Amino acid sequence: MALQDALEKDTLFSPFQSITVSILSAPLLLVGTHNLMQIFTAAVPPFHCQSNLTLETYLPKDSCTRYISLLSNDTEPCKQGERIFDLSLYTSTIISEWDLVCEREWMKELAQSIYMAGVLAGAVVFGPLADRLGRRAVLLWCLLQITLMGTGAAFSPNFSAYCFFRFMTGMGICGLVINDLSLSQEWTPKKYRPTVSVIQGICLTLGQAIMPGVAYVITDWRWLQLALSLPYFIFHILTWWVPESYRWLALRKRSHQALQNLNRAARINGEKNGTFVTLEMLTQQDAQNSKALSRQTPLELFRTPAMRKLTISLSMSWFSSSFCFFALAMDIQRFGINLYLLQVIFGCSEFPFRVIGAVIAAYVGRRFAVVFFLVFAGVFILCSLAVPSDLILLQLSVTILAKAFLGSSIVCAYLYTAELYPTELRQTGIGFTNMMMRLGAIVAPLALMTKVYSSFLPLVLFGSVPIIFGLPAMWLPETLNTPLLDTVEEVVARDQNATSKKKKELKNGTKLTDVISHKRTHVLENRV
Repeated sequence: MALQDALEKDTLFSPFQSITVSILSAPLLLVGTHNLMQIFTAAVPPFHCQSNLTLETYLPKDSCTRYISLLSNDTEPCKQGERIFDLSLYTSTIISEWDLVCEREWMKELAQSIYMAGVLAGAVVFGPLADRLGRRAVLLWCLLQITLMGTGAAFSPNFSAYCFFRFMTGMGICGLVINDLSLSQEWTPKKYRPTVSVIQGICLTLGQAIMPGVAYVITDWRWLQLALSLPYFIFHILTWWVPESYRWLALRKRSHQALQNLNRAARINGEKNGTFVTLEMLTQQDAQNSKALSRQTPLELFRTPAMRKLTISLSMSWFSSSFCFFALAMDIQRFGINLYLLQVIFGCSEFPFRVIGAVIAAYVGRRFAVVFFLVFAGVFILCSLAVPSDLILLQLSVTILAKAFLGSSIVCAYLYTAELYPTELRQTGIGFTNMMMRLGAIVAPLALMTKVYSSFLPLVLFGSVPIIFGLPAMWLPETLNTPLLDTVEEVVARDQNATSKKKKELKNGTKLTDVISHKRTHVLENRV
């Protein structure tokens, strides 16, 4: 198909590609800040219970109670509204504003769970929707949704409204990520896709480093929420410049617009005559595309053996990487180090590994990169079991390595997933695998609770899962230096070709073994 070679003469530094990648990478800079925002907006300031007593007014080990009288050590529960918060470090948090401590402490975790549920819903909704309405249209909507819902969260009058707005923000964040990354890949020559993937992966990681600095300057949770939401309106305006994916337009039988977008890209890159692709080349696929239009439901991810193998193996790798990544990120307070400093260290430490991941994906292969980082992340986590508890720095170093490997695996998985699925189901597939990723993030806190039974059990789980769930990806096809596929039929044909090639190799190997065995028998007979 002509579309497979439409961009191959361009480079990453061609004007159109440079501007497109820059515009689409900018919104990703603040994704990490929204994912981690509640670490600071829901920080728990020191507090004590209000009392009329002139002496000690709170119990040092239990600020949820207060003394009844000076003559005894009898205490009583502190009621809602009777607690006084120390706001010297945080001007305001949702904890201090809505008194989410003691008997209401569970509401803090509920808020984060609702946000993650929104992210999960975004994967379910915006993946298939983008295959029907287009990547660009859904991306523009998600950017606007983040702006409006994030601003709404900043002006929430109560906790219920805050949870609703955070849920909707989470939906927008997920829709942004899956459509932003796919639209970038579909406008990038195959040679430069790993580079673009690592650039956008670094942008996602930068959010972890940006968040502590912004939170340190803006200590009021409402202003912090507003400061990290309003920039998405600027991103929304900038994204109008990016054209819709020509691949998606061609599959939707909108060949004229696909050709216009290709010619626009060519003119921006200085080609006066436009692209070599003609309208006839684009319309040749109309008969095939008419079938594709009716196959855009999540069930199509499991209809054929080839698609089932892709979806199940990718879902396992996505689940395991997210399951362990968010568990390590959530459990950093166990090191007893300054929270702001630790977030910066965790964020910055991933940069060199993203570069290594891009090099491995570009020169060795996407499949190897995903499996390599998953397996070695599991190995590092299991190795941390042998580190004595008093060697905090060594434990921290091993954890940083494991988290960096998991982050690199996620970035490589975005590239690999986008290249494995055909254009007609690309966003549906990415949405489904992202849903499994978010499911892993939701299950991670439950795995942390197993420490009640044994202190080392969570680390055993977090070390074993990426190894066991990552290895099946080795049986998926490699996409290094291969064109993007557009239809399910092409995916099935690729799988059949790979299977027949393996059978042929096995048959040739058997024949070679028979020949060698025959020669050995002949030599022995001659000797006798």
